[in-house]
Amino acid sequence: MFRAIEFVANIAGVAGILLCLVSGAVRVTGEYYVAGFEAMTLFVSGVGLMVFACLLKLELLARASRDIR
Repeated sequence: MFRAIEFVANIAGVAGILLCLVSGAVRVTGEYYVAGFEAMTLFVSGVGLMVFACLLKLELLARASRDIR
């Protein structure tokens, strides 16, 4: 279970970073839309994915500290 949560957290973090980078790059070029979605919507989604990844990593740390005790 530990490995599965870690894998999902890593994938969510990388996907969030990529979404933020893509939306930022598109916005810098002066465009407002990426594949029919507003660039800021993609940016907010990327931030949400990174927060989700952080929460999963925090859960892993909490589980690890409970196992040590």
